[in-house]
Amino acid sequence: MASIRRALISVSDKTGVTEFARAVAAMGVEILSTGGTARILRDAGLTVRDVSDYTGFPEIMEGRVKTLHPKVHGGLLGRRDVPAHLAAMDQHGIQPIDLVVVNLYPFEATIAKPDCSEEDAIENIDIGGPTMLRSAAKNHADVTVIVDPADYRTVLDELRQGSVSRAINARLARKVFEHTAHYDAVISAYLAAREPDGEKFPKVLSLTYDKVQALRYGENPHQQGAFYRDPIQTEPCVGSARQLHGKEMSFNNFLDANSALELVKEFDDTSAVIVKHNNPCGVASSDSLVEAYRKARDTDPVSAFGGVLAFNRTVDLETAKEIASTFVEVVIAPGYSEDAMHTLTEKKNLRLLETGPLTRTGGGMDLKRVVGGIIYQDRDLGRVPDIRALEVVSNRAPTEEEYESLAFAWKVCKHVKSNAIVYARGAHAVGVGAGQMSRVDSAKIAVIKANFPLAGTAMASDAFFPFRDGIDAAAEVGVSAVIQPGGSVRDEEVIQAANEHGMAMLFTGMRHFRH
Repeated sequence: MASIRRALISVSDKTGVTEFARAVAAMGVEILSTGGTARILRDAGLTVRDVSDYTGFPEIMEGRVKTLHPKVHGGLLGRRDVPAHLAAMDQHGIQPIDLVVVNLYPFEATIAKPDCSEEDAIENIDIGGPTMLRSAAKNHADVTVIVDPADYRTVLDELRQGSVSRAINARLARKVFEHTAHYDAVISAYLAAREPDGEKFPKVLSLTYDKVQALRYGENPHQQGAFYRDPIQTEPCVGSARQLHGKEMSFNNFLDANSALELVKEFDDTSAVIVKHNNPCGVASSDSLVEAYRKARDTDPVSAFGGVLAFNRTVDLETAKEIASTFVEVVIAPGYSEDAMHTLTEKKNLRLLETGPLTRTGGGMDLKRVVGGIIYQDRDLGRVPDIRALEVVSNRAPTEEEYESLAFAWKVCKHVKSNAIVYARGAHAVGVGAGQMSRVDSAKIAVIKANFPLAGTAMASDAFFPFRDGIDAAAEVGVSAVIQPGGSVRDEEVIQAANEHGMAMLFTGMRHFRH
């Protein structure tokens, strides 16, 4: 590698840039710069040459055009091992630029502001920056390019040894193309969201995520894994939660915490959720958080051991003491009182996640990976706004108590793996049957898992009953009311079974398969 004689430095993220520039200047490197970066470097006592002085062309159009010039891009793209390139550079007075330090206008940070206007967003779309980065990265055999301040130390260490190696240059170039691809994808997503009749499922789907952490392993120890965050967060979620304490999150911790949080967000009342292996094994609402948690835990104490907990209220001391009384993997909540944190952090391995106040803004997409592709869809945000407005298909309507139980069971059932059956009494899920190949088996497993009497409970099913056997199984344990989507060719047979057992039955017209 040739030594670095000239650097172009122009950054929006000024972290460490003065120290880096001072270090390379001390090695005899000439510094070209623009705008705010040039001012900061001069204020630090460094000698800086304006890009407009180098090109002989002024910045115009309020800075929209300043680095888009042949002397800049010729200096970046000219190959040092091709005589014709060197001759062209000499003929046109183009000096080689060996080092580029550029990061882009803060488009993501701009659009994240609640008061961001479309004009502000458009003005924060960087043009010259990505162009310089791509030019430098393409010619990384001769040019070192830095897009991330975290790489300053690596490059300085290399320069102190004489030059930057080809391997480091290649890694930095790859990082540039990752960065610009991410940048363009975020802009594309923003513009698509602004279109009143935009295409939800474009011909080419560009997805971009930021790496948060490598995981010790994936779903199993023989698999590798990492966690990536969506750069655009529309509501509190696992991706935006802060870890306050405990061991690093695992692959399965993230899955379970997501399931628990999305379920607890369904409830306006004070609620607690316990998830094990991506299925809720305890859900309850109550006047106090500790009582909600006790009820949820008592639904299935065996499964609750080692579970993942979610709350929709700040965790208080009393609830913290209950949590600490047994083994728990993860707690995710809007926040924690100071004394609750003191109690919970005594468990050194317990992972504590904080989301801030929970809101549900709606929107967003869900994807699942298959070998060779992905399946892309809306998030399942379907709700029953007024359970009393649903169609009563049985001879009798539910009682007020049954309506309450049916509404609660239906919210829980939406978050249970198909085939899903949930028994509930009031605001308490008392039996959950998940993931069976036949619906009647899920109904029977929910009975086995129940830790409370089921007489007088309500039953929810995520999809229609194909036969009456699920209703008959529920009647055997005393279920008095059923909520289900309906739509089976045997609906009449199923309704007749409900009537024979004196059950009330509601049809939602909405299915909640979850695979």
